[in-house]
Amino acid sequence: MKDLYLRSDATELAARVARLDVTPDELLDCALEQVAALNPDLNAVVMIREDVARASIRAGLPEGPFRGVPFLIKDLGAEAVDFPTNNGSALWRNSQHSYDSEMFLRMRAAGLVTFARTTSPELGVGPVTEAQVYGGPTRNPWNTDHTSGGSSGGSGAAVAAGIVPAAHGSDGGGSVRIPASSCGLVGFKPTRGRLPEGPGAGEGWGGMAIDGFLTRSLRDTAGLLDAVDGPDLGAPYFPPTLQGTFIQAMSRPPGQLRVALCNTTLSGEPTDPECVAAVENTGKLLQDLGHLVEPLHLPVDLDVESMMVAWTQIVACGTALSVRHVLNGRPLDPTLLDGVTRGAIAYADRLSGSDYLGALNAIHAFGRRMAHLFTTCDVLVTPTLARPPAPVGQLAPTNEDFLDYRTGPGGVFDYSPFTAVFNASGQPAVSLPLHWSATGLPVGVHLAMPFGADETLMALAAQIEIAAPWFARQQRLIDRLAGLA
Repeated sequence: MKDLYLRSDATELAARVARLDVTPDELLDCALEQVAALNPDLNAVVMIREDVARASIRAGLPEGPFRGVPFLIKDLGAEAVDFPTNNGSALWRNSQHSYDSEMFLRMRAAGLVTFARTTSPELGVGPVTEAQVYGGPTRNPWNTDHTSGGSSGGSGAAVAAGIVPAAHGSDGGGSVRIPASSCGLVGFKPTRGRLPEGPGAGEGWGGMAIDGFLTRSLRDTAGLLDAVDGPDLGAPYFPPTLQGTFIQAMSRPPGQLRVALCNTTLSGEPTDPECVAAVENTGKLLQDLGHLVEPLHLPVDLDVESMMVAWTQIVACGTALSVRHVLNGRPLDPTLLDGVTRGAIAYADRLSGSDYLGALNAIHAFGRRMAHLFTTCDVLVTPTLARPPAPVGQLAPTNEDFLDYRTGPGGVFDYSPFTAVFNASGQPAVSLPLHWSATGLPVGVHLAMPFGADETLMALAAQIEIAAPWFARQQRLIDRLAGLA
């Protein structure tokens, strides 16, 4: 049973449940055994509610596409009555929700058996997962001296290690795609508004935040996106309607695409040689697949740096709002927050309402410039990160100068200069596990397309997965961790 569990993606496990080859309880046993064996080294899975999972099985699982598959939700968002949350923070420790989010309801309707949450940086701020509330950093199963990424770092580590085949994440500046790159997984960010965000919030971070998934196989990502697709009632953004499903898109050839290749940052700065190699190898692959591949000619007026300052202002204000909401007039004990969060609040306090609206305008103006860039190409290919996964502690959330933490030398923007671009523009983007460094660390390749082109992006990703499959490389790690190699 364990061998079957570790060698199957979520789609395969659901098919075996449907055929009565295995039971949901047996699969949950395997997942919990994996948690017990691996979580002490990874620190990825928290707030385990086995009783809730067993009760959901006894009550009769919905006949959804992932019926019986063990599942984890991020310890941020995905509000659920049966799953208290820390939101990555000691200030929120064991907070109870009075409602189920639409995202959680749709995941439950898919038949997923949620049994715990996964670690997140405090309030989702940061590309590493090292929040104090968890008593230590979340580590990368490929090499525990390195980060699993953030903010969905716990989900990335849990999936890469084989604890579960897929897990929930969310992405406000790369928080699905960064751990996907760091952990050798698939991480797809849909077009803005594609997935439900309510009812607990009107929008996340000025419309830049959206939910998603960390998976080993592309078909799991496609199936999960189909299961939760569509904005909920009252959503402030509404994306172009899909012509079919994500699963159907996987079987459709994408056609010949104009590919713009960029192995520098979008400001023209160099990236790590491993990232350059990842992009160049992907360019050769795409050319062999019949696409038209050319180097990106960087627009002189793209001005990614100004966008990142605006992004930082919006996130700082959102962070301050969240903290003050939970305090509800009570004084703040600063020891309950990480240094970066204290810095975000201090930075937000220096901003006016006009500053915030100016930042929103700057973000949307940047989105228009990105849309114009895509009149010259169909897909933009870059590294997901500017270098392989950072050592644990390198981007620890201790810097109380929030602007410096984000945009200063050696800060977040230097490390992750690509992903937040597409949260700002709202365009779909995906990180695929197409390269590993000489030292065995995953290096993701990032592909982005115009607003609403989710299906074409999925079709291209499927074409790439067939031509350059990654499942065997992932499986070797899982086998090694399980002592099966």
